[in-house]
Amino acid sequence: MSLKEYERKRRFDATPEPRPGIAHPKPGAALSYVIQKHQATALHYDFRLQWNGVLLSWAVPKGPSLDPAVKRLAMPVEDHPMEYGGFEGVIPAGQYGAGTVMVWDKGTWTPDEPDVDSALRKGDLKFTLHGEKLKGSWVLVRTRGFQKSRSRPSWLLIKHRDAYASTEDVTADEPRSVSSHRLLEDIARDGGGNVEKARKGDPVTQTLRPRPKAARIAKRARPKA
Repeated sequence: MSLKEYERKRRFDATPEPRPGIAHPKPGAALSYVIQKHQATALHYDFRLQWNGVLLSWAVPKGPSLDPAVKRLAMPVEDHPMEYGGFEGVIPAGQYGAGTVMVWDKGTWTPDEPDVDSALRKGDLKFTLHGEKLKGSWVLVRTRGFQKSRSRPSWLLIKHRDAYASTEDVTADEPRSVSSHRLLEDIARDGGGNVEKARKGDPVTQTLRPRPKAARIAKRARPKA
């Protein structure tokens, strides 16, 4: 796994995105997970799982779904550095991925099988998420149905049936950052970005007044019986 593609696509003198550094998790530490909501050319959600010192990354155009009957397209993108997991802000116009980035969810993940590399090669990675918004059993499955190239085939992100499965639209119900409790519009305004463009990624029913964190997570505090 390499970060060369990540570095090649970015000008660190012009973007606030982090350079690959020396973030080396302690042996035995839980594996981190993050989803960054990204209003770029089009709105999408970047799904990232820590593995072998980097964040494996997939772009999910419609965002995750808690409904096991719904399969979300997940396009693999370049590995990102561990430092990227905390990035929230504005990528300037003219730079790769220009737009507003939110830390939409974060936590840790546990693979169902210890040999993650083998599961990735097989195209069937099962895992459990321990996030603030997403929890429970999930799977990433490689598919030929939307394949654009042999080097980067498409995947599907699917929720398994368990106590955390639901038909609720989590992206609409939980639109705020888990780090700052801001909407995309707020992040763009605070970072000098395109507020009007960022606003298009926020649910129209939301106001700009941040909702208290306790109220935000109370709805999902208990799994189904």
